[in-house]
Amino acid sequence: MNRREFISYAVASAGLSIAGVPLSVLAQENKTAINVLVQPEPSGLMLGLVQNGPTQLVSGNIYEGLLRYDEKLNPQPLLATSWNRSDDGLTYTFKLKPDVKWHDGKPFTADDVVFSVDKFLRKTHARLRSGLAALDTVRAVDPLTVEFKLKYPFGPFISMFETGTMPMVPKHIYENTDFATNPANANPIGTGPFKFKEWVRGSYIQLVANEAYHTKGEPVVQSLYFHVVPDAASRAAAFESGKVDIVPGGAVEFFDVARLSKLPGAAVTTKGWEFYSPHSWLVLNNRKAPFDNVKFRQAVMYAMNRDAMTKVAWQGFAKTAAGPFNSHVKFASDKVTQYPHDLDKAKSLLKEAGYKGETVKLLPLPYGESWQRLAEMIRQNLTQAGIKVETVGTDVAGWNQRTSEWDYDMAIIYVYQYADPALGVARTYTSHNIAKGSPFNNIEGYVNPKADELFDAGAKALSDADRAKAYAEVQQLLTDEVPVAWLHEINFPTLYRTKIKNPISSSVGLNDGLSRASIG
Repeated sequence: MNRREFISYAVASAGLSIAGVPLSVLAQENKTAINVLVQPEPSGLMLGLVQNGPTQLVSGNIYEGLLRYDEKLNPQPLLATSWNRSDDGLTYTFKLKPDVKWHDGKPFTADDVVFSVDKFLRKTHARLRSGLAALDTVRAVDPLTVEFKLKYPFGPFISMFETGTMPMVPKHIYENTDFATNPANANPIGTGPFKFKEWVRGSYIQLVANEAYHTKGEPVVQSLYFHVVPDAASRAAAFESGKVDIVPGGAVEFFDVARLSKLPGAAVTTKGWEFYSPHSWLVLNNRKAPFDNVKFRQAVMYAMNRDAMTKVAWQGFAKTAAGPFNSHVKFASDKVTQYPHDLDKAKSLLKEAGYKGETVKLLPLPYGESWQRLAEMIRQNLTQAGIKVETVGTDVAGWNQRTSEWDYDMAIIYVYQYADPALGVARTYTSHNIAKGSPFNNIEGYVNPKADELFDAGAKALSDADRAKAYAEVQQLLTDEVPVAWLHEINFPTLYRTKIKNPISSSVGLNDGLSRASIG
């Protein structure tokens, strides 16, 4: 008996699900409950305070934003029914859906929107705060109308209203309190299709249907269980044995996905990541030799066989990156300098750069075996080109610390690009985003005033044509200068049982779609 078979057998023998929920309970609810893996366990469920992936997966069913976005990133109604922009691009007016209630029965109004955006999220949501720099005022025109006035045109403003980016929080609960210690954080209250019921730490989180939800016919199922399973093999076994219905992207190793997707009654999809647009690269520390030489950085690009990595490390669930923009991001272009695998070109550039064979250190991303395989392929490719590479292992906390403090030579990373270059791309390359403390900004130390100017122009231009022009120029500039070595657009695969109908219905996938899912 192999390890995975043993785990499956042990789970069944114990008479419990992998989350400690008795199988008898799941059997009773198998027509009305959906079981989902969440990995790792969320640190909290108050979405206005915690925005990491696991929290968004669970709490995107509790909280809501004003808009949803389809797979082509077009805005769709949610808590807002309609919206318009003034001709000068400075005023956005939203009409809210009537008769929406918070989970405690209080009405949702424009005052909640103003409080959420101007008071709560400005203070608590670092990623949103940078976008809100363009916001001058937000006010309630009447109980169902909200007006946003900008200081200057900001092209991606309409892309900021999804649940994970701008969740609505209840003013009547949080006003005049310490947001971080408010007791409601342990019992989150939103307007969403599901209400919080129970969290057994280390085991599962249960949500139940919101009987007063504002959309007729939703949610379809009565309960959601989010199961916490620390071990990757156990997560795979839980799906294989039928205890779990949905495995979110990245929750099992990529090499397990192909096998599990071939099980009877199983399916796989890469939809539901369009808004996040995951993009990976090899960060090159531009502050130190030899990475301060553009020819050396270009050599790194030519040395890597990124197409082979998509097949081996990602099992085909990735696309070789053309440059700094994921292809799902607005204004992405592949009409830029390309870097096919070419060892002779890499060696020639290393010679031009004056590389003398000094050892450089590679910091892998410690997110599992698939990422380790990627790191080993990078090391092999660079070694074949003549670059001496030493791999330095660390855990997640160590990786965060070293990258945040710029204590590395090369580091593997991936980030979400959030549909628009002003929201998720510029932060990697503009000089005002060089600051210690976070691994998700300009940690490579790239400084180019022209790049700053073009990203600023692209964000503030009123017309899409002007935005596209600025972003086309900056993409060409970046692919010439290679501040980082772009790797892949990662197509995280979601595994699910075919009895689950419509699990993904927007560009944020499971994070806001389970109210529309049913069990067939």
